[in-house]
Amino acid sequence: MGFLTDLVEERIRAAMQAGAFDDLPGRGQPLALGDDILVPEDMRLAYRLLKNAGYLPEELALRREIADVQTLLGQALDAEERRLASGRLALLRMRLAARSGERPLHLDAHYDERLRRRLSEQP
Repeated sequence: MGFLTDLVEERIRAAMQAGAFDDLPGRGQPLALGDDILVPEDMRLAYRLLKNAGYLPEELALRREIADVQTLLGQALDAEERRLASGRLALLRMRLAARSGERPLHLDAHYDERLRRRLSEQP
């Protein structure tokens, strides 16, 4: 898959340099991503109906909170704040994994090492 990814990236870069994307509508504007981008397409209608009725599925609420804590972690100024945010993030990820049957990302040694390295680089 690495070869295919590299080939696609190379072609996208070449098209960008040639200006193939310069005249697309919405150029320079942020993407309008809805709240339901993390929801599988076949479940979006049901989630939208529940959301409009004032109900938010627990999995979606967890994903939102994870995104919020990740943002907080990226903006944390001191080690104590980062430690608290990291603990909260780990707890939320475990809850999400338990609900969805996924393997938590923190159990992936490569991901864990990269995250620890990045967090230790911040002042």
